[in-house]
Amino acid sequence: MEELFAKAPIKQVYFKLAFPVVLGMITTMIYNLADTMFVAKTGDTKLVAAVTIGAPLFNFLIAIADIFGLGGSSVISRLFGEKRYDLSKRTSSFCLYSGIVASIIVTIILLAYERPILFMLGARENTYADAAAFYRVVVLGAVFIICSLIPQNLIRTEGLALEAMIATVIGTVMAIILDPIFLFVLKMGAAGVGIANILGYLITDILLMYFTIRKAAHITVDPKQAKLDMHTIKDIILIGIPSSLTNFAQTFGMALLNSALAAYGANEIAAMGITQKIYNIVVLVIIGFTFGAQPLIGYNYGAKNWKRLKAILRFDILVQIIYAIVTSIILIGLARPIVGLFMSQKEIINSGSYMLLACLITTPLIGLIMVYTTVFQSIGNSWAALIMAISRQGVIYFVMMELLRRIMNYDGIVWAQAAADIVTCLIGYLIFRFSLNLKDKINKKTGSK
Repeated sequence: MEELFAKAPIKQVYFKLAFPVVLGMITTMIYNLADTMFVAKTGDTKLVAAVTIGAPLFNFLIAIADIFGLGGSSVISRLFGEKRYDLSKRTSSFCLYSGIVASIIVTIILLAYERPILFMLGARENTYADAAAFYRVVVLGAVFIICSLIPQNLIRTEGLALEAMIATVIGTVMAIILDPIFLFVLKMGAAGVGIANILGYLITDILLMYFTIRKAAHITVDPKQAKLDMHTIKDIILIGIPSSLTNFAQTFGMALLNSALAAYGANEIAAMGITQKIYNIVVLVIIGFTFGAQPLIGYNYGAKNWKRLKAILRFDILVQIIYAIVTSIILIGLARPIVGLFMSQKEIINSGSYMLLACLITTPLIGLIMVYTTVFQSIGNSWAALIMAISRQGVIYFVMMELLRRIMNYDGIVWAQAAADIVTCLIGYLIFRFSLNLKDKINKKTGSK
């Protein structure tokens, strides 16, 4: 492990850790696109809108998983840098079983408050039946979704990114195969789409448990090791909750957007649903690079290897920005034909193309935002991570949505996210610059002035 994280060439170790994560994200993206296309090919606009309405539920469950997955991986990667391997085992076990308990509690609450939650997410009487069918399946399978994400993050801290990718890809491919079977052969509608998703997560769970038991040296699934001191639990929670709030904010942002667009009809919600799937082509890969770099950043911060950490961050930023610019230009240029692959209605193609431009125009800034956020999480800077978590699709997005909607009506709704990206990136840069002064740390370590 030390050879990989502390000594190997940065480009080599960066891509060794990041590429499997990116490939896993691309596979997930392909499924999301295929899923949307399968649903869209039914020609049922209400069904497309219903699945779009239910989509924030996945972000909510991912948010729960992130408390223990990202919070735990942040702590563990620093423990590895400090060579405290016994504590890392106990931390990993605590995170896994805490996630299982949390998923059971969440399932009970979501089932009890189904109707108000669905209306908050943007459901109306004409879309409620389909949205509820999808919602119930996903809620009942919440434990499989949450427990597929926690060990993924934990085993990457040992450099097992390839194994995490294999588990994700196999589960996702199975979901892609099952989706049209449940939708077109068995005629199960929105519920069938949900079942295909959950079965894919279940397969991923099984494979991740296998890889953890067979290949991980300092990550464990042994419940007997789940006892942790309060200090370590506090560290997990203080980083995990801001990481979680990022997805809660995304759920809030999607719900806010769907509710705002509901006044303009189901076609606009469907167009935004298609736009968001295409948008994830860029964003999921950016997140993949982010998750891939996190163990490397945390390890070198824990080891106080400041020069290497500075070089890692420079390279990370370069990769993120170049990728975002190139991919965004391509997708903006091909916006109309790509949207047309999903639904042929002229109104939806026009709206989707316009929405896609507004979403993609600031994606290079999202790369920077993700780098800043990862750094704050990896070094245990909980207050900075919290600020970033509640900004882009939380407080700042809400303010921009309300402000621009009053000024520009429909156009303001569409461009609110781009405005929020600009403000959030500026905040992240200022915090990054003043909270992690690597130049001073390097000078202090080398004794220079």
